[in-house]
Amino acid sequence: MANKLKARVLCFPRSLLDEIGSFQGLTTDVGKYFPRIVTPPNCAYVPRDQAELDPLCKQVIPYVLFAHNGTIFSYRRGKRGSEGRLHELYSVGVGGHIEPDDKTLFADDGVGYQQAMWREVKEEVTLQSGYREQCVALINDDATEVGRVHFGIVHMVELREPAISKRESIITDAGLIPTEQAMADINRYETWSQLCLRHLDVLRCCHAAGFACNESE
Repeated sequence: MANKLKARVLCFPRSLLDEIGSFQGLTTDVGKYFPRIVTPPNCAYVPRDQAELDPLCKQVIPYVLFAHNGTIFSYRRGKRGSEGRLHELYSVGVGGHIEPDDKTLFADDGVGYQQAMWREVKEEVTLQSGYREQCVALINDDATEVGRVHFGIVHMVELREPAISKRESIITDAGLIPTEQAMADINRYETWSQLCLRHLDVLRCCHAAGFACNESE
């Protein structure tokens, strides 16, 4: 965990969120916020140990949901994860901080963020089939300590086959489960996952509408 906290992570100032229009919870107005928060000079890499304690700094976190025919990928965070405030909680979101290793993040062709997001995903899970991916929502949760210093960019991935498995040993109970089962146990999930599960029908509609679609065979 110490090494993780020494890293630099992509952030934007809380004042920018207030300027665009602060919100609490989840919004599907991706076009209003996303282009500005990941475009220099609005964003920069900040030492993570500093950003974790500074509510005036929002860390950008891709948060990717995987679904297939009424099921959703769910897992339990282990005790060795870098974010101690989320240990032992269940999650439906895969992803993590964006670090300077993502050298193409600010490329003129605009593909950098997408590459960074998929790098984080591939560290945690393995996809064994094609998929259709969309950016569907954003999360800001100032009601919790961990939420005050993070900002979620929610992606939904519809799998063509029920073929996804974990890669990281620190996550457990991983697999596709019926969404009804996740809803029945919703209080076991971290706050961001609860927001996504409660708005899952809306997120599916946004996915079908086709914002920033990416596909793989």
